[in-house]
Order: sequence, then structure tokens, then C-alpha cells
Amino acid sequence: MRLDGIHHVTNITGDAPANVDFYTGKLGLRLVKKSVNQDDPTVYHLFYADERGTPGSDITFFEYPGAEPGRAGAGMIHTIVWRVGSPEALDFWAERLGVERDGDSVTFSDPEGLQHQLVVAQVPDEPLIADHPEIPRELALQGFEGVRAYARTPELRTAPFLEQIGFERGGERWETRGDSRGGWIEYERAPEEPGVPGAGTVHHVAWSSPMEEHEQWRQRVAGAGGQPTPVIDRFWFRSIYFREPSGVLFEIATLGPGFSTDEDPEHLGEALILPPNFEHLRAQVEPILTPLPNPRESATRT
Repeated sequence: MRLDGIHHVTNITGDAPANVDFYTGKLGLRLVKKSVNQDDPTVYHLFYADERGTPGSDITFFEYPGAEPGRAGAGMIHTIVWRVGSPEALDFWAERLGVERDGDSVTFSDPEGLQHQLVVAQVPDEPLIADHPEIPRELALQGFEGVRAYARTPELRTAPFLEQIGFERGGERWETRGDSRGGWIEYERAPEEPGVPGAGTVHHVAWSSPMEEHEQWRQRVAGAGGQPTPVIDRFWFRSIYFREPSGVLFEIATLGPGFSTDEDPEHLGEALILPPNFEHLRAQVEPILTPLPNPRESATRT
């Protein structure tokens, strides 16, 4: 029983319109679900991914309007690593993003300072690609490769914990590969300054599991010394949450039911969608959410 790489990475933004513009416009991802934070339904939860909303390509954001900039520190992820298909793709992205290519990678930040890195895929996993008129498919982002986190002393407790839940070590990197995909987390020495949650920081990383294995994963995490939450039904997937010993917030999310459960796949992300248990709140929450355009309709008009 192994986790199928990264399911999604969730982050914080203080400006949803600018966030949509960057992730759909500049990075070429598809807005596949416009919903609310199920733990705080007064704020958006925005999901960007490949054309189908596939786990492994899904970067998400909670919007706290006007949130102050944050800073990654110990127990926080500081860089999200994406796959591309070739060195030519690295050149394309360096030019598109206005940064320099650094050997076998391209590093950049979004408008709020969230750091990303692009690397050439060296795995057999299916490329997870969104359609965009300015980005040829062979050059597009192909889903997640891994994440980089800060930690004080990961050797003491984090290393044995990750081993017990099935990650394999390669240097400072810990990889998990299931039936469909793989992914990793890499630890670096934390800066002296403490981390500050806020705009441009990562909230948590989610790892993928088949639906039928979810309760077994909860038991495995508890057996390794973690303190997982009960299984929480997020409607589009089910989740458990826990902090690994260095403090990074992990989620294990199921590979399904998926975002097309309640939307036509051709129209993902166009309307505000609330899970059934939250639909009664629509009249309260919809008026206080920042108005957002349909990015694909806007692109067609221009």
C-alpha cells in the first residue's frame, strides 16, 4: 500500500482576481472548481488543474481578501515543483515568465511570492495538461513533481515517521509511488526567522490514495505516531489531515469521486459550486465573495 504521489497543494492568496489571472492566464491551468473553504465558507476555495481536474495537477487557494504577505519557515513548504516535457519547455517558460533558466530548472514566484520550480519529467506518469491558446501542449505544465519544505531536524523524528508510512528515502528527498503516479517531499535547513502564514504561502500538501484504502491509511498514520483527523467527506474527495513530525501539514485525499460529480466536464469552474451540505449557505456567502470572471470566456472575448 503506497500513496500515489501528490494529490493537490493548497495555498493562501489575498487577491482572488489576480490569482485567477496568473494561474489560468500566465501558467495556463484550468480553473476546474470555484467553491468555498469547507472549514470557513466565507472565503473562496479555488482549484486549478489540467483539463479534467485530475489529482496530481491540482493547485488550490483559499482567498483571505487583503491577507498580509506570509513567509515560509520551519515546518512549512516553500517551493512547489512542476514537471515539463523537455529542455525546450524550460526555455519557453523562462521567456514567458521573464526569468533566467538555471541549468535543468526554472524557478519563479507568483505575484504574492509563492515559489515554484519547473523540472523536466523523468518518470512514466501520464502528463496532466490543460489547454491554453498561448501554450503548445508539448510545452505545457504536466502536473506535480514534488515539494520542498523547511525543517529544523528532520532526521530525529520525521525520517522514521515517513519510512513507517511508506515513503522511500533518497538523500534529503522522500518519495512515494503508487499504481498511477509518484511524488516527493524534500527537506532543507530552515531559516532562523520563524514562518508566518499569509498570502503567498503553502497551507498543506495532499497525497493520493484509492478510496478503498483510506481508512487503512488513517490507521497506518496513527500507528506511526501521527494524530490523524477522522475521515472528512469533502464531497469531491475524502480527506484525513495530520502534521508530520517537522510540522508540515499533510492530507491524504482519495482519488475520486472527482470534480465532474456535480458539473459538466465541459463547464468546470464556471459557476460557484457548493457541496450539498453547504448549499443552504449560498444566500449568505455568495454576496460576500469577490466577483470573479470566467477566465475561458474572457480569453475567448479577447
